[in-house]
Order: sequence, then structure tokens, then C-alpha cells
Amino acid sequence: MYVCVCRGITESALREAIYQGADRMRDLKASLGVAEQCGICACHAKQVLDQTLVQKSQLQDFIPQSTCMCGTAV
Repeated sequence: MYVCVCRGITESALREAIYQGADRMRDLKASLGVAEQCGICACHAKQVLDQTLVQKSQLQDFIPQSTCMCGTAV
């Protein structure tokens, strides 16, 4: 689904940018150009940002950070 029609930015593009490290609207604006023109997309982009950050946080809590299967101490 398109979030920003002016720039052709989809929800999946927003989520990908968030998983790559964008954690503020400012980051999404700098990397993708979301909400730079008419601004109508800003509210929806913020919702996608908030939802994806929660999902990302839950995923990071679920996956152990330092898992070594090689048998050596980390």
C-alpha cells in the first residue's frame, strides 16, 4: 500500500528503512523523503513507524543477542 503518493513510498519501504535503523520521522524523511511535499502522508507514516518499532523491539527481545554454536566462549 502506498503511504506517500507524492514520492511513491510504500509501507514496505518504510518498514525496510525502519529495520535498517530509521527510528524517527526525521530519519524516514532524510532517507526516503516521506512527508516532504504535501505532508498528507505524515500521520500514516508515523503510525507505520510506531507499529514497526514495537514489532522490531519484540523481535529483538525474542532473538538472543549473542548465540555462539561453535563451542567457544564469547
